[in-house]
Amino acid sequence: MAAAPKRSDEILTTDSRVSAHARLLSTQLQALRERLFPPESHKTLRKFTSGEAARLIGVSDGYLRQLSIDGAGPTPETAPTGRRSYTLAQINDLRRYLAETRPKDAHSFLPRRRPGERLQTLACVNFKGGSAKTTTSLYLAQWLALQGYRVLAVDLDPQASLTSMFGIQPEFDLRWGDTLYGAIRYDDKRRPLKEIIRPTYFDGLDLVPGNLELMEFEHETPKALAEGRRGPGGIFFQRLGTALQEVQDDYDIIVIDCPPQLGYLTLGAVCAATGLLITIHPQMVDVASMSQFLLMAADLMAVVRKAGGDLQHDFIRYIVTRHEPHDGPQSQIVALLRNLFGDEVLAASVWKSTAIADAGLTKQSLYELEKGSVGRATYDRAIESLEAVNREVLGLVHRAWGRVA
Repeated sequence: MAAAPKRSDEILTTDSRVSAHARLLSTQLQALRERLFPPESHKTLRKFTSGEAARLIGVSDGYLRQLSIDGAGPTPETAPTGRRSYTLAQINDLRRYLAETRPKDAHSFLPRRRPGERLQTLACVNFKGGSAKTTTSLYLAQWLALQGYRVLAVDLDPQASLTSMFGIQPEFDLRWGDTLYGAIRYDDKRRPLKEIIRPTYFDGLDLVPGNLELMEFEHETPKALAEGRRGPGGIFFQRLGTALQEVQDDYDIIVIDCPPQLGYLTLGAVCAATGLLITIHPQMVDVASMSQFLLMAADLMAVVRKAGGDLQHDFIRYIVTRHEPHDGPQSQIVALLRNLFGDEVLAASVWKSTAIADAGLTKQSLYELEKGSVGRATYDRAIESLEAVNREVLGLVHRAWGRVA
């Protein structure tokens, strides 16, 4: 009896099948983006009501209305009903206008870094996946931009989830050298970081995107160490900091989303950072994993420090994420962390929320959703917990700058 013919998928090697699956998925994601963000498949940020704009700037809605009537500052879009709305760029124009016309209050309208205050670089780290590093980085960077700070988000994760959240599909939209690797590589093909940075649809927030080419740094660094190659960027743990120094005058705060591993990229981010944000999901398996992470990190950082690495941070904080405050076992774990680490655990935590998860399904943050896209109560609870965390982090930045609370 003749053997049954093999199916075509049985003839393919595993790598060919995986490659085919990757192409199919990438094509589908591209088609999804074109449906979600027409006509040019680029994300845009929604407009803000006059009330939202007033709250962000720190003035009354009536004051903004009077400015509009007087023709002062940018002209808002006015609906037939008379409702006014502003883009984030117009909100920032209003901040600059008010800082110029009310110089005594200039710092409250433009809270940017002042002379003598050093650039703050915040690295979000943990080598366990699922601890919400990307979510924490995304919402922190966007919130800071909404407050009027000049922000650079750096995606160091080869999986490039942060990049995708900003509407960039890594395998389609980036060429070779378009990630941070292009600025920290060891050969003569290094590019200035300014050439790699991309503006986003959030006015005041720029991005250094990521994709799989970041893994080249993990592969090349052992060779460079063995051969004694350094180049202009210094040894591996100095290269990220050296690249960021090129643009330090352009930003107030840099937020780095680190990969879920303790490799050369993460060590470079730790050395470049002025503050470390360690995310932790309050489950026992995550806490056990973090224990291993801290032990490994301490050993590696000791080696780096002896080799000349700068490991003086303004602050180190643990951020409890995906927290269910009414869950008994989680509450016990949070209490344990606070008992062990005291004030180094942020007082606020990011609550687990269907609103955050649902927004992420369309590669959006809650700030990007149109009003009414999710339930008002669910939205408000999620935003409240996120912004409580972000305010604490900003308070630490202000303290590092020497500002009075």
